[in-house]
Amino acid sequence: MMDNFENPIDAFRLVGGRPCLDFTNTIDGRSSAHPQECLHSLADLLKWCLRVGLLQEELVQGLLEQAKKQPAAATTEFERALALRETLYRIFSASARGMRPAADDLAHLSTTYAATLIHACLVSGDEEFAWAWNDEEHWSGYLLWLLAKSAVELLTSPDVRRVKECPGNKGCGWLFLDTSKNGSRHWCSMEGCGSRAKRQRQYRRQRSAIAQ
Repeated sequence: MMDNFENPIDAFRLVGGRPCLDFTNTIDGRSSAHPQECLHSLADLLKWCLRVGLLQEELVQGLLEQAKKQPAAATTEFERALALRETLYRIFSASARGMRPAADDLAHLSTTYAATLIHACLVSGDEEFAWAWNDEEHWSGYLLWLLAKSAVELLTSPDVRRVKECPGNKGCGWLFLDTSKNGSRHWCSMEGCGSRAKRQRQYRRQRSAIAQ
């Protein structure tokens, strides 16, 4: 959870461990009574993609130019991305609690991924193969493909069992991949919710000692 939700995007704390999880964390205090939106435009989303390494700066600038030329498509892309974000949150939150995600949410992710995958192709590198976007005319689907791809890869890997949801007492609700050896990570970060919880424990112990 961020200490100040108005922090610029390049200062966002990245704790998820996967782009799809960090994407769900672009709402601060998600489980609180007053969650705060951190993304307000497609430009914000593109800057966030640059921040997490999904896009390179040159491509971000190119997509921004495309968005200026097609504002309606840019608005639609942004709205679809936010809708996908909420779907991903519900899916991974349910998984973190040992529950089955809703069939409608899995269908939404599946449909989004399948619809964008037709514009991707396999390319060969020096030592391995990879998926790449291959349709500049359908630039508006590129972000959805990157986000859906990250989610599908995590969901279909054993790592999905390591996804957890931060129980921070200010309604954090951020999702993260627990990569600790013994699976003991409890908070989104020790600098944020973990530190606050520690201070609260110390305060309660002090109050208890005084009362005695």
